[in-house]
Amino acid sequence: MTPRSARGVRTRNALIAAAREVFERDGYLDARITDISKAAQVASGSFYTYFNSKEEIFQALVEQVQEEMLHPHLRERTGITDTRRLIDASNREYLRAYKKNARLMALFEQVAQIDEQFMALRIERGNAFARRNAKLIRTLQENGEADKSLDPLVTAHALSVMVSRMAYMVFVLGQRIPYERLVTTLNTIWENGLRLTDPERPEGTTEGA
Repeated sequence: MTPRSARGVRTRNALIAAAREVFERDGYLDARITDISKAAQVASGSFYTYFNSKEEIFQALVEQVQEEMLHPHLRERTGITDTRRLIDASNREYLRAYKKNARLMALFEQVAQIDEQFMALRIERGNAFARRNAKLIRTLQENGEADKSLDPLVTAHALSVMVSRMAYMVFVLGQRIPYERLVTTLNTIWENGLRLTDPERPEGTTEGA
């Protein structure tokens, strides 16, 4: 339920913040509504004013984190127009957000394997990233900056999954890869995968040619 009053909004947000604390501490299966209410410093009965179940508040938490990680309108927010710098900024924002939410991201992956509803949310989350990136790829193709033979959506899925799984490997599984090396490697694979060119320069030429 979406509260109408400012107090209701604060209480709902406090419950979501408390849910994050409890889920990260106890895991999804062992988390209890009473513990979430206690952490939020509200009466247990107040929980049901805003959420019907543990599953519903977990879904709200998933949506909150997804909104943070999608970082829409990056070009408008940063003023960056250069494609390579835009790819770099996008990957850096995603990796920073993933690192910040690493414990939750691990939990999301686990819950998706045992709950069909959250598996559907997991798939839709991936589709949202892919749709966003496909829009960028189409624009680059129209501007003559990217390989026009690529299917924008399929390519977006491939590149998005690469970044996501590398983030999971580094920030959840603990694979030791220095942050700058991770970012620059992912950027290079993005650029090479799209066969980025300078629209001002004919294909096949290089700087100084």
